[in-house]
Amino acid sequence: MGISSGDVISLSQARANLSELADQVKGGAEKIITKNGESYVAIIDSERLDYYHQLERERIHLLLIDDASKGLADVATGKVKDAQSTLAAIKRRRTAAG
Repeated sequence: MGISSGDVISLSQARANLSELADQVKGGAEKIITKNGESYVAIIDSERLDYYHQLERERIHLLLIDDASKGLADVATGKVKDAQSTLAAIKRRRTAAG
């Protein structure tokens, strides 16, 4: 669903018509509220907001799975370093730089 020019309203209009705006949003519209001519906030249905948050969590999970898969591929091909020696090298560099 796209945003039309009628879905962009000023903050003063939103204050005056909040109940009507809420009914429109509950009916499926999304509203962009402007302040001083610039985008300020959006009004969307709470169920849609929950859905957007669910999508973001799923995206984060997919990114984590992708990172884990790349890590496992590195292990399988031997692209790994010993943690203790790597940490020791980092500490040596920090001591030398500090």
